[in-house]
Amino acid sequence: MRVISYNLRKHRAATELVKLVAEHDPDILCLQECDTADLPDTIGGLSLVRATSGNRLGLAMYLRSNQFRVEQVRTIGLKKSLHDRLLKPAHERVLGARLLDIDSGRGLIVASFHAAPLTALNSLRRNQIRAALDALHELGPELPVLMVGDYNYPVFKENLGQTVRDHGYRLTLSDDRTYTRYRVFRGHYDFATSSGFDISRITTLPQGTSDHRPILVTAEAT
Repeated sequence: MRVISYNLRKHRAATELVKLVAEHDPDILCLQECDTADLPDTIGGLSLVRATSGNRLGLAMYLRSNQFRVEQVRTIGLKKSLHDRLLKPAHERVLGARLLDIDSGRGLIVASFHAAPLTALNSLRRNQIRAALDALHELGPELPVLMVGDYNYPVFKENLGQTVRDHGYRLTLSDDRTYTRYRVFRGHYDFATSSGFDISRITTLPQGTSDHRPILVTAEAT
């Protein structure tokens, strides 16, 4: 299974999506910071599962409808940062879907995630990640889970890794840094947490118009 995750930087990189799908042939596409009112129903061979609706810039997911059947979709609100409360509240920071792999008959859960911005504390983001994983677990307690997205967690990842392991999940970084806009804040921002998946690699794709680089996750449910 091939999953692309991409933060569109306030929808600026949306025009790249057709080419991105054509070049890298993902089975699932997870988006962050997309204008949910300006999304097409299809991108290449992928169909829109759902987009969040709590605020204009949100999350979306596309997939190959001839490969997966959507059984349940859930948008999840998480604890808000001060930035969220004072500016534009992000009510939905997780978009999760329980899917059925049509060929294998196996169920799985995939989610697009966007953590609180850098103005928040790492402790808040760890709280959000734990809460997101708990909520996804409720979609299918025995199913493998893959959550990809913008974790906004450039430093002290050992603390995050331990938090994720304590929850029974694995944290996997990509092969190169994913955020390059500011010299001080360069690093790995976009990665994956998973349980019940064998992630063979996460490839950081070339820079586009977003300040984030897309990542391509190659994974197989175990």
